[in-house]
Amino acid sequence: MRVYLATTPCDMRKGFDGLAAQVQSVLKADPFSGALFVFRGKRGDYLKILAWDGSGMCLFAKRLESGRFVWPPIVEGRLQLTAAQLALLLEGIDWRRTVAAEPVRRPEMV
Repeated sequence: MRVYLATTPCDMRKGFDGLAAQVQSVLKADPFSGALFVFRGKRGDYLKILAWDGSGMCLFAKRLESGRFVWPPIVEGRLQLTAAQLALLLEGIDWRRTVAAEPVRRPEMV
């Protein structure tokens, strides 16, 4: 699954249409592509995820009661995340410090 993170804070009052317009204008992507688009609030403790499931738009939101999500530096554009990094982000864990395990090498015959 493709996951795109908008790196600049977004107005969290926006709904389906406002965030879909943000995907098109700022992220230069198609909101109906089936990818997940993650938006952050100014304070960093609130996020929204916009997704197209084939029959309609879905909008998910999460606000942390204490602490903040771990965000990359604020720059223009987008950042692509893996599904595992998104899961860590949603849990409030620093997803930037995760390193994929080395691929297991197949044993060679001697």
